[in-house]
Amino acid sequence: MDFIATILFLALVISSTKALDPCGPQPDDSDLLVIPIYGKCSPFNPPKPDSWFNTVMNMASKDPARVKYLSSLVAQKTTAVPIASGQQVLNIGNYLVRVKIGTPGQLMFMVLDTSNDVAWVPCSGCNGCSATTFSPNTSSTYGSLDCGLPQCAQVRGLSCPATGSAACSFNQSYGGDSSFSANLVRDSLGLANDIVPDFAFGCINAISGGSVPPQGLLGLGRGPMSLISQSGALYSGVFSYCLPSFKSYYFSGSLKLGPVGQPKNIRTTPLLKSPHRPSLYYVNLTGISVGRVQVPIAPEYLAFNPNTGAGTIIDSGTVVTRFVQPIYKAIRDEFVKHVKVPFTTIGVFDTCFDATAEAEAPLITLHFEGLSMTLPMENSFLHTSAGSRACLAIAPVPNNVNAAMNVIANLQQQNHRILFDVINSRLGIAREACN
Repeated sequence: MDFIATILFLALVISSTKALDPCGPQPDDSDLLVIPIYGKCSPFNPPKPDSWFNTVMNMASKDPARVKYLSSLVAQKTTAVPIASGQQVLNIGNYLVRVKIGTPGQLMFMVLDTSNDVAWVPCSGCNGCSATTFSPNTSSTYGSLDCGLPQCAQVRGLSCPATGSAACSFNQSYGGDSSFSANLVRDSLGLANDIVPDFAFGCINAISGGSVPPQGLLGLGRGPMSLISQSGALYSGVFSYCLPSFKSYYFSGSLKLGPVGQPKNIRTTPLLKSPHRPSLYYVNLTGISVGRVQVPIAPEYLAFNPNTGAGTIIDSGTVVTRFVQPIYKAIRDEFVKHVKVPFTTIGVFDTCFDATAEAEAPLITLHFEGLSMTLPMENSFLHTSAGSRACLAIAPVPNNVNAAMNVIANLQQQNHRILFDVINSRLGIAREACN
């Protein structure tokens, strides 16, 4: 009997372990896991970096291309698609979500992107795509979309004949090294326990270069082709996410879609919209403090201008928060007054110092209309692999970006609940452990 009891106990433990698999499906949870692309639950095999610091440095080194792309997002069909961070097949996007496409659902790990609208996935027969593709032939709910439909007119890089009917085809580029061609199609999109029927997305048939997400991209931008717009009353224009730290190898964050389950007591700031860059989420950044000192910043560097697209956006795909040069210089000048040690440059960071002086380092507070966000130490500093140097984890906008746009990036958003209420034009921010 003892032997049988032992066997039953072991079977129960194994069963429980499987049930608690943090990387498995979440059948009783309406939230989607948000998975760091270098995390345990990611299906990709990233290169093994020397340290967490070097991993972030590598991702942040691709930020200039991302910021340049964001600044180029004007309201016209010929604009290029995002250039995001990472390397080789992983060089777009830092966070993934599990979705299912078609009937029966085919599992894909898609990059989460709040500054892009149209979703797209590699389809079977794709030239240059990864091994995991969506197979339209095995889905009973799949359908094509032609050039005469209104959805087709919303796609950038459209390739349709002037007259007659044809498949809605489009081509988009990725900076200097990547591009893809796709057809706009429709199928069911499975998100945790929800189904979005007739969801329009790009079915990629050819890729050139190494920057395209291996299993596609899920756009959460403000445009008419984004998930938030296409889902309509299902999610009522509301979503939030909690991004785990890049150090959280064993943990995932969450994406909550719809008003149910969102935090009730959360401070909010207005979401602003620019017709010049309609996909992006703008906020009214009114000032920045270093410690107790609000740094002097000329109003024109903070001001939102809907006609030019100047102002401050919040973005899930940029790694390190970027400010235009005069704002960054004002922050740095005040910061070095508090930390009285020599500074050096490491990669994109030019405010690195001996980590023993970190106790003297002041915290950075971002002041928005209606709320302030004081960045905890983990969102403010990066440490070298040996732990001997600490770097202030913000940087200036690259010199080749010809736009007065500041970007609040994902490193500063980590372990915060970021709530987007598009219908009511509100953005909420609250501290939360995203594990």
